[in-house]
Amino acid sequence: MPEFTEPQIRLGIFLGLFSLLAVMEFLLPRRELRPVKAKRWITNWIIVFIDSAVLRLIFVGAAVGAATWAEINGYGLFNLWEAPLWLAVLVSFVVLDFTTWLAHVASHKIPILWTVHRMHHSDVDIDVSTAIRFHPIEIILSMAWKVVVVSALGAPAISVLIFEIVLNGAAMFNHSNTKIPIGLDRVLRWFIVTPDMHRVHHSIIHNETDSNYGFNLAIWDRLFGTYIDQPEKGHEGMTIGLSEWQDDRPTGLIWSLKIPFLSQKNP
Repeated sequence: MPEFTEPQIRLGIFLGLFSLLAVMEFLLPRRELRPVKAKRWITNWIIVFIDSAVLRLIFVGAAVGAATWAEINGYGLFNLWEAPLWLAVLVSFVVLDFTTWLAHVASHKIPILWTVHRMHHSDVDIDVSTAIRFHPIEIILSMAWKVVVVSALGAPAISVLIFEIVLNGAAMFNHSNTKIPIGLDRVLRWFIVTPDMHRVHHSIIHNETDSNYGFNLAIWDRLFGTYIDQPEKGHEGMTIGLSEWQDDRPTGLIWSLKIPFLSQKNP
């Protein structure tokens, strides 16, 4: 029986979930998407290939590698204090989820970070491909922050691996254009971020963009007062993206990569 490496396992899960959600979007669409979907998807996929290449060049082993390094060198809370593995895994998962939420809030509140993060928000529609649309600069900053948190925690490598897989899957799920029954959505959003919940965050209306920052656990927005239940104009009537760029420019690769250097007001 062949043995698979950690990157191969993660890639297999990623491709499997992406394909499943793409099929669900096709069969159960929440909103009618613009005709430029094919061009958007090509651009978004090229971006994720660029992001992956950049990460491999800069961060050897990425967040899981940082966890292994911290363990070998005895750095971080859980490498200094002997805690049961289950507790270390649970606490690490929750802390990593919170710090990811916090970094997302910072990417909207700090102007220089917003100039980079707005590439993600410039997508003229929101579907599963939007979950992989992040500027390479943001990917580098995000991984650097994650490495700091993982090292300070002394998070077990297994907890980091679980978190990375769950976070990627959750992001694809809540960016997807999948129609979830209203009753089920109401229950799910008490625990995890649903597509309807996160879609509000991609509205062109400022106070809606400034809400629902979570990618995985739904608790943080409720806890810190950044939760909005529904968009003002409804999910079918709301406008996705950034008000200045409601055209086809964000579907282009070169334009998207140049976005940190373009002028645009804060969200």
